[in-house]
Amino acid sequence: MPQLAFHQLIGANFSFQHFPFDQVARIIRDFGMREIELWGVAQHLDLFHATDARVDTVGRVLADNGLSTWCFTPEQVLYPINIASGDAELRRASIDRFRRAADICAMLGARYLFLTPGRGFESETQQSAWGRAVEALGQIAAHARGNGVRCLLEPLQRFETNVVNDAAGLRRMLDELGSDNIDVVLDSVAMATAGDTVAGYMELFGSRLAHVQLVDGSPGGHLVWGDGSLPLGRYVSELADLGYAGKITFEPFGNGSYALDPVKAWTGCLDAIEPYLNRAAVPA
Repeated sequence: MPQLAFHQLIGANFSFQHFPFDQVARIIRDFGMREIELWGVAQHLDLFHATDARVDTVGRVLADNGLSTWCFTPEQVLYPINIASGDAELRRASIDRFRRAADICAMLGARYLFLTPGRGFESETQQSAWGRAVEALGQIAAHARGNGVRCLLEPLQRFETNVVNDAAGLRRMLDELGSDNIDVVLDSVAMATAGDTVAGYMELFGSRLAHVQLVDGSPGGHLVWGDGSLPLGRYVSELADLGYAGKITFEPFGNGSYALDPVKAWTGCLDAIEPYLNRAAVPA
């Protein structure tokens, strides 16, 4: 059975939003992981309260637990940040927040800033929102480049955005942007709901596929491995067989109940992925 290297598996604070960040960092360390996708959620590091002092505190907590930041993922779906908004003032403020997010990445030593395309009004054409998204993403990527930071871009499900919903749309967006510091995210639920495949992502993006969020669903749901019906084991084997060299983590949101016992949720995912990991492989 093809396997990914254990070091490709990284932690994340998804489902841990109701726990203090120092406790979360200890738990991720004790899982055996050394890198983290840092979700920018309130009580940890959200963009509305991310002073330099708070960023420094988060950085020290991570360092004290032997963790480094692979990517910083500001919340950008569930609260009013929208880089493709038809409201010009909200859009400008959102772009400014993401410029700040790129600065935070540099402060934390993160390799990537995680981006999504925003969304337009449902009462306008998709092309109008598309144009605003391209312009905003280009501005953010340029600012990130000045900080020595790369970006990740993820397509979202239709109820989350009306801009980019599938791998073909993501390919078109990348081509139009022409930014050499933007790589790609594969979210297993977004992939499944769009009818895309692991092989399709690898064919379209190659080495620019740098990050995978592995979650179960039916096909939607962002569930713990085994709580849905997606063939996650097959996805991981396909990634390994096709030479995927990026990172992989879990994003269990569900209906919010996983946040009541996130250790249980994550332990279920970790136990399920264990047969698909080679612990003897060393980083390149």
